Amino acid sequence: MTAIRPLQNPGTEPEQADGGRDPGGSPTRAARAKPTGRFSLRQLPYLAVLLLASVVFIYPFVWAISASLKPRTEVFDNSLLPHAWRFANYSDVWSYAPVLRWIGNSVTVALAAAVTVTLSSAMVAFGFAYFRFPLRNLLFGLVLATMMLPGAATMIPVYLIWHRLGLTGTQVPLWGQNLFGSAFYIFLLRQFFLGLPREFFEAARVDGCSFFGLFWRIALPLSRPALIVVFVFEIQASWTDLLRPLIYLQDPSLFTLPRGLKSVIDTFGNGGEQHWEIIMAASLIATAPLILLFAFAQRHIMDGIASQGRKG
Repeated sequence: MTAIRPLQNPGTEPEQADGGRDPGGSPTRAARAKPTGRFSLRQLPYLAVLLLASVVFIYPFVWAISASLKPRTEVFDNSLLPHAWRFANYSDVWSYAPVLRWIGNSVTVALAAAVTVTLSSAMVAFGFAYFRFPLRNLLFGLVLATMMLPGAATMIPVYLIWHRLGLTGTQVPLWGQNLFGSAFYIFLLRQFFLGLPREFFEAARVDGCSFFGLFWRIALPLSRPALIVVFVFEIQASWTDLLRPLIYLQDPSLFTLPRGLKSVIDTFGNGGEQHWEIIMAASLIATAPLILLFAFAQRHIMDGIASQGRKG
């Protein structure tokens, strides 16, 4: 009489009783994927290089944190641990300058710039990825060629355009040109759209979906990792932009955070009495939101960057 074997769940593989090997003697997939946990001397040079690079990149940030917690006379003593801790430097920043207003202006400008450039670049990229029309590759090459132009070459013409529109002295020039997309983001999103199965769009067209419906209902939901990458990159670019606020903003109530920090440096970094501890504290306050943003969006950023190279 034969023994009755218990049923197994469908889709699962039976466990190997011979130490994770299949009947042919080769290691199973689970055994090959399991890390050994052994340290090899060949890894030592790589670990040393990684450690050195980490120290080189982290040291300036640690020094800035230390300088922001020191009295004025000890800022440049090159000691990472302050002899006298002065946490009041951070409270002094808020009393010496309208930092909260500058942060609000930076948030408004950064969100407007990120939303507009993400949507506009996605629409242009979808057009290049989905539609087949004459001279498509030539036009796409011209779009990429705009990245070769330095910003200084177009600075004066762009300023004259905004001046003719009467928008100089406002925050609109800081994000308005993003309505027309960015060549770099168009390239990234086009590569992602080319990796989407074309059968999805053809089936939707058979069901009567419009071209805009293909973009809004199919392309955008399937491209969330790439869109998050573009959104976060533009947030970082707009948050740290100093040149355009210097050109277009004169009213201190409209200053973004980098433009406000420039005024803080002009006030406390020049003259006879220099307060570099205030400048360091203000710089760290400006850096903290970006650190938090990348910490929360790290997984989406890595997924989006890893999938950018897919091409159909």
